[in-house]
Amino acid sequence: MANHERNKRLLLELLKRPVNGRCADCGAPDPQWASYKLGVFVCLNCSGIHRSLCSRVKSVTLDFWEDELVEFMKSNGNDSAKALFEKAVPAYYYRPQEHDCAVLREQWIRAKYERMEFTGETKYPPISYTTGFYEGVLWKKGKENTQFLKRKFVLSERDFTLTYYNKEDESKGPKAIISIKDLNATFQPEKIGHPQGLQIIYQDGSHTRNLYVYHKSPEEIVTWFNAIRAARYAYLRMAYPTGSDEGLIPKITRNYLKEGYMEKTGPLQKEQFKKRWFVLDSQNRKLLYFKDQLDAEELGVIFIGTENKGYSAKECVPQHGRGKWKCGVTVDTPQRRFIFMCEQEGEQKEWLDALSQVLSRPMAPQDYRRKVCD
Repeated sequence: MANHERNKRLLLELLKRPVNGRCADCGAPDPQWASYKLGVFVCLNCSGIHRSLCSRVKSVTLDFWEDELVEFMKSNGNDSAKALFEKAVPAYYYRPQEHDCAVLREQWIRAKYERMEFTGETKYPPISYTTGFYEGVLWKKGKENTQFLKRKFVLSERDFTLTYYNKEDESKGPKAIISIKDLNATFQPEKIGHPQGLQIIYQDGSHTRNLYVYHKSPEEIVTWFNAIRAARYAYLRMAYPTGSDEGLIPKITRNYLKEGYMEKTGPLQKEQFKKRWFVLDSQNRKLLYFKDQLDAEELGVIFIGTENKGYSAKECVPQHGRGKWKCGVTVDTPQRRFIFMCEQEGEQKEWLDALSQVLSRPMAPQDYRRKVCD
């Protein structure tokens, strides 16, 4: 018992070191688990992934630690593991954070410790997302229906395009050739209803076009995601030759700041409220709304500027009982007032907080161009 308490205190002292104070894999604060095979401290969620890799995992405070295991943890730690297993992570490779979906976190851990992709050693054949060209089959949702069918996709970094075909036979020509310039990709497992669900977004003329895809293999869908990010990174490096990685990497792909259903009325504010799916794209300062969450194209888009340009968002109380929901949000633009209704006060607050983040951020030169285009 004395040894147990002593070793527990030693491990807790190791956790006080800044390098060990966050999960070695997702950055979550205050990790309470450790892989004593790798010598890293991890959070509860990541510990489960390590256990599935047959990595030996213990709770720092609840399990018994032998002296030699504590010594191993002392001689290693998160910084030593990072120096070895993350020595050569490509700048574009997505490093999952605490709240990212399970498939991203699992494949990051497998890529580091199981497939040893980032140790700096030459790989042959080369890792797929590093080659500048990738092709394969994804299950894609139909534009007008909910059926997912196999479609061939081809990604070319040289041409800065993502092409897909309605049939696996390419001789009939592509269904769409998508420019990498305005392309975005974000994992949406809950919305798509598949743990490997990926949403691909791009500009199609004046509309935003959504593709919803998945693959049955977790490794394959994450490879697609990072191949897209590699092509996007190459495009950004070309478009902004003096740009730093610090400025370019956040632009490669992005998650939406907020998504969810609200009720919306018409321009006269006398029309019946209708339930719509809303998406706040903070990077482009756009609030888009769709009839439903898996629609291919938006019904409309609202540009969100800054308060000193006549834009605002605030709580409102409904004046009429035309909608089912009663927690109101008013968005004012120089052209029009929009009134939305949320089902719960918590949702109302989240929308107001998210809109406030966009309103408070100064507009960049490209934002004025987007405003004109919209």
